Amino acid sequence: MTKVIKKIEGIKGVKGMNDLLPTNTILWHKVESILKRVGKAYGYQEIRTPILEKTDLFRQSIGDETDIVKKEMFTFTDAGDEDLTLRPEATASTVRACLQHGLLHNQQHRLWYLGPMFRRERPQKGRFRQFHQFGVEAFGWKGPDIDAEIILLGERIWKELQVDGVKLHLNSLGSDASRQTYISALKAYLAQHKDDLDADSIHRLEKNPLRVLDSKDADTREIVAGAPSIGDYLQVEERACFDQLRRTLDENGVDYVVDQNLVRGLDYYTSTVFEWITDQLGAQATVCGGGRYDSLVENRGGNCVPGIGFALGLERLIELVSIQNKLQHICHEGLYLIDLTTDESAGVSLAEELRNHGLKVISHCGGGKLKSSLKRADKSSAKLAVIIGDREKESGLLHIKQLREDVADIQVPQEELILQLSQFLN
Repeated sequence: MTKVIKKIEGIKGVKGMNDLLPTNTILWHKVESILKRVGKAYGYQEIRTPILEKTDLFRQSIGDETDIVKKEMFTFTDAGDEDLTLRPEATASTVRACLQHGLLHNQQHRLWYLGPMFRRERPQKGRFRQFHQFGVEAFGWKGPDIDAEIILLGERIWKELQVDGVKLHLNSLGSDASRQTYISALKAYLAQHKDDLDADSIHRLEKNPLRVLDSKDADTREIVAGAPSIGDYLQVEERACFDQLRRTLDENGVDYVVDQNLVRGLDYYTSTVFEWITDQLGAQATVCGGGRYDSLVENRGGNCVPGIGFALGLERLIELVSIQNKLQHICHEGLYLIDLTTDESAGVSLAEELRNHGLKVISHCGGGKLKSSLKRADKSSAKLAVIIGDREKESGLLHIKQLREDVADIQVPQEELILQLSQFLN
């Protein structure tokens, strides 16, 4: 008989804002724990900012002519007649928090964050209206050594997650002055081809010409291929910093591509910019991106404090990890305890004892025979099953079954159970 699952009509979630069910959160927790561990290994400390900020923070930080500000922000006026926005990214919020609490006055800070962001984009695979980012920000260092550290931190994340096929793209936008000189040359070149540009690029030509370099239109990309190179407009010291960064990456075995058309989508970027790109996620190729923003703190009313960071999209990363099936073997942990004793009481005491020793224990409740109990155990997140019945209770020997490996079951004296389980689970 075909099992029919009744579709419940009524209130549904908001378009582009997805539920994470227990079957998904196991992998999410594993990935998040690795991200946090890598950040801490480099001396970065966690910062948490509100998801709701004043709208002007993003308009002034990200740029009025960016797609995020013009098209994608969830903005509203509250009962107090204040314009508020759900954060579309976290760098601006982090800078605001650091300035507000005096963290950038003659200080240096390495920070990481993890949480939801919001953009009203067209939902598709790897792109949602509520999405999650892990990011790192470093304030107070001019580089290029901190640039290399941030990029090496990102590279270590791919290694720890065992992810393949992610390629680093690297560029330098130079200082504000160098970039303005280049923008003038770029506008002059693109103006000669204005009639052949796509509609979005024609609009960007006046307001944000660097974004034309990032156009996805085939005809525009062909025009851009002949555009002046931003690398030719860097000042001597800016080129020296970029060259030093490249040497450091070379010395540490980092594979990268210098991409002169890489500009990133936010106005606050200066000097070093970078993205990690994959061909395994369709149109959503960028998994992680960032760069320097040496003018952002000063533009927000602070002193001249250099900064650099990146943000990594969790949904895309989880999809990539799932495609490559790299972490599935570590998504099972703890044990499933099956109590087959007559009074079904021995298992409760044993489970509590095991938890007292720091073990994760899922107790099989509701009775049933061994076969059905093992089916539930197999569907759980547990790595092992521990079985206790009247015979085991009397003999003091407990039955251990490996749920994820094809190996023989063993029997262990109860006094040795903790040691044996610890060895198996670790």
